[in-house]
Amino acid sequence: MTTGMSWDVAVIGAGIIGAACAWRLAEQGLRVVVLEQGSPAGGSTGKSAAGVRAQFTSETNILLSKYSIEEYASMPEAGYHPGGYLLLVPEAQWPSYQLGVDLQHRLGVPTESLTPTEAQLHAEFLPDGLGGCTYCGTDGHVDAHGLTMAYVNRARELGTRFLLDTTVTGIQRSGDIWRLTTSAGMVEAPLLVNSSGAWSGEVGALAGLDIPVRPARRMVFTTGPIKLPRPLPMIFDLESGVWLRSEGERIILGRADPADVGWREGMEWDWLEPTLEAAMTRFPWLEMASLDRRASWWGYYEVTPDHQAIVGQMPGVEGWLNACGFSGHGVMHAAAIARVVAQEAVGETPFIDLSPLRYERFERTPQGLTDIQV
Repeated sequence: MTTGMSWDVAVIGAGIIGAACAWRLAEQGLRVVVLEQGSPAGGSTGKSAAGVRAQFTSETNILLSKYSIEEYASMPEAGYHPGGYLLLVPEAQWPSYQLGVDLQHRLGVPTESLTPTEAQLHAEFLPDGLGGCTYCGTDGHVDAHGLTMAYVNRARELGTRFLLDTTVTGIQRSGDIWRLTTSAGMVEAPLLVNSSGAWSGEVGALAGLDIPVRPARRMVFTTGPIKLPRPLPMIFDLESGVWLRSEGERIILGRADPADVGWREGMEWDWLEPTLEAAMTRFPWLEMASLDRRASWWGYYEVTPDHQAIVGQMPGVEGWLNACGFSGHGVMHAAAIARVVAQEAVGETPFIDLSPLRYERFERTPQGLTDIQV
């Protein structure tokens, strides 16, 4: 089978980033085709804990989240729930996080600085070793699958074609056109957007490009029903790396294993004990919770060497735009990323400064952008 058509833009990947980009590119009047090896939101997006927060310490990431959350709040399909994010900050990191809060305030994000005692209004925890806490009530979570499908539908209404269950097996530049060999036939477009999530490095390799995005497996453990005085916001303990929040009557929780990289599949139940041990050090009441193994799940992060996204024009490669490597921030940033990618595609200056996220940072020696990871 062949598509029998050429397009203005070929987007590879129909997770939340690719779907949102397709819509915004189509809004620019471009003819867009999306190539997806499975189904929309069938990869990392659908396995996400779907948290959204603007509590970052860099201006670029704060603005990407701020504008994305505003868009989600306006979309009924997003299921936006402003349940808040509570960050538990160790003493040594507290001064730098205060600077981050100051920056968030300047950019219009209503973050509060709290003492550990004040933060007990949101959740019960042991305050040992904490310098303070930050809380933002406009942070929360969304329905990542519903949101992705909303973007797919908006893009389709503007003429975008989605080729699902379609694998890209070859990418070549021929003159000013990208020629993509796929299981659905040949697809041609002068502009390509790599929004392939954990597979983005492999997509780049098809074109002979070194895009440093690799898969990293993450576990989400789910408790049975548990009675708490109040629903928990998304809580992140920066000392242990444990995160948790309410999901209905249950709690979902996790903790990154830095050694769990590569294409490993399935639940890693050996990671449950160290996760719970770290969690109960801060939240001893978790001892009364049971675990629902059937409701627990796993998925891939798409990680880069500095755990920050790669966005924008690939240096020295005409017509190649990256929107990948979000390292757990894809759902948080998708709406704004789609806008800046569409602007760059038509030669406009992106409304948010992308320079900290551009590929060129890997060609320089400085450390680059650092920010909160969860």
